[in-house]
Amino acid sequence: MKNVTDSFLSWGHWPSAGSFGFNTDILATNPINLSVVLGVLIFFGKGVLNDLLDNRKQRILSTIRNSEELRKGAIEQLERARTRLRKVEIEADEYRMNGYSEIEREKENLINATCDTLERLENYKNETLHFEQQRAINQVRQRVFQQALQGALGTLNSCLNSELHFRTIRANIGILGAMEEITD
Repeated sequence: MKNVTDSFLSWGHWPSAGSFGFNTDILATNPINLSVVLGVLIFFGKGVLNDLLDNRKQRILSTIRNSEELRKGAIEQLERARTRLRKVEIEADEYRMNGYSEIEREKENLINATCDTLERLENYKNETLHFEQQRAINQVRQRVFQQALQGALGTLNSCLNSELHFRTIRANIGILGAMEEITD
């Protein structure tokens, strides 16, 4: 390996061109080489670097503008959403109040209907009681009448003898005969 590096660095292989040659002092050649490289880069790379920075600046500004537009759109949407929320809350309050009033109205209607039903049931009960009383009175009357009739028949049977009985039958036949002549 030493032979290869020696062949590049050897003075005999490289023709001497006056004052130009390899300086093997690393500390003296680095700052010079760096300044030459930096000078060339600045001279030739200045336009490219400016173009890159301008492009980057334009992209950043475009991104900022887009962000601002998006922020404004988001703020508008937020305001619309808040407005809609207020409207919905107002409607909900109205529905709630209407619902409460509707519930109260239904409650009153139910109470009134229940009162009407109770009144009808009370009237029906009273009519039923009156009917049952009349039926009971009629049954008592029938029974009293039957008992009175049986008592009268018993009294008549015990008071009538056969001659009185025949006379009554003849009188009734005579009445029936007279009625028959009148109808003819």
